[in-house]
Amino acid sequence: MALLSFIAPLIVGLIVHTILSAKYRDVEKVDKGFVLNYHRLTYRRKLIRSLWGIPFVFLIYLAIYWIGYLSSDEYRNIGIIFLLIVVADIAYHYRKWKKNGDTKA
Repeated sequence: MALLSFIAPLIVGLIVHTILSAKYRDVEKVDKGFVLNYHRLTYRRKLIRSLWGIPFVFLIYLAIYWIGYLSSDEYRNIGIIFLLIVVADIAYHYRKWKKNGDTKA
């Protein structure tokens, strides 16, 4: 049952992401001002949003540490997974920004 409560939101999230990606594929991307919709941002703005997300990932990790009852190996593994996801996200958006030559260099 616990696995189902994890998989169902994951599937819904993937479906919504796919629909929004297709919808905003040919829409002009926004590089200034506040935009709530992630799919309308340029890669430079996605990179900035990823960098702003680092403190939130750290807070989520601390919450898991304080609330959870895991072994030290499990905490280490969760921390490594979080770190790899954040680094991969930042590296991806940086490369795409430089490759596509978004507005600001």
